[in-house]
Amino acid sequence: MFSLSELQAAADLVHTQVPPSPQINWPLLDQRTGATVFVKHENHNPTGAFKVRGGVTMIDWLKRTHPEMRGICTATRGNHGQSQARAATAAGLIAKVYAPHGNSVEKNAAMRAYGADLIEFGADFDEAREEAYRVAALEDLFIVPPFHTELVRGVATYGLELMQAVPDLDTIYVPIGCGSGICGTIAARDALGLDTEIVAVVSEHAQTAKLSAEAGALVETNSAVTFADGMAVRVPMQDALDIYGAKAARFVTLSDQEIADAIRAYYHDTHNVAEGAGAAPLAGLLQEKDQMQGKRVGVILCGGNIDTDKFINVLSGGVPAP
Repeated sequence: MFSLSELQAAADLVHTQVPPSPQINWPLLDQRTGATVFVKHENHNPTGAFKVRGGVTMIDWLKRTHPEMRGICTATRGNHGQSQARAATAAGLIAKVYAPHGNSVEKNAAMRAYGADLIEFGADFDEAREEAYRVAALEDLFIVPPFHTELVRGVATYGLELMQAVPDLDTIYVPIGCGSGICGTIAARDALGLDTEIVAVVSEHAQTAKLSAEAGALVETNSAVTFADGMAVRVPMQDALDIYGAKAARFVTLSDQEIADAIRAYYHDTHNVAEGAGAAPLAGLLQEKDQMQGKRVGVILCGGNIDTDKFINVLSGGVPAP
């Protein structure tokens, strides 16, 4: 998908705005899982999530290739919107962002703080996405889709950092929403010539990626209702499926209870805050802990942007409502 030199060039660009995030081995997680675990701390990034990387590369590409565009339009559950608003407004562009009704209050506030003109529309991400496409065409804004080569090239830099720092990982667990994260991780693995397994993690309430990979064709679901909003997608992306459908080692399906347990584990063992999708890779490892004994494993803590009330609920032993 990308050569090593193309990914290194992306990393050089990303690092002008986003320092490399750490990959840390936490001994209490080792004890909990029986594996040697390296956490890729994308929760330490500006915006608190991995998506910030794709914003840097996407807007840089847009300014170079479409200098006539006055702004962008996109849809999000929060982290992608922060990334695009941050990069677009810094480049002097309008950033119109659509999120569904009932979206994270704190992610919405962060998007507005980064300069987004935020509009709530629809019952879920996919309805918001359809409206963003309609408005972009109407108002002559560049539509930033949930999956794009330049987004993937940017977010692939976290996988590049991780596997250059720890090249002997047996397995990396990555969550799937629309697929840029896992496709970027696969691209970095392939560019480095490694044989590390890349395991896809989905919510049992948002299985479109898993069902599509199993069918070898796009399979939409009727709903995607989980408090792990970064994975709450009903409609898969063909370009993403073409990559993870062929190259993900397997899929792990998680309950909201397992995801909440992993958020608690992160806080107890590392004192890091993880949002639902950010904790999902650790939850996947915990589900497979018997077969992962003694292995060297990477887990992507892709974001830490969980609303305060939901985090309090989790730390109190609960499972937040979607």
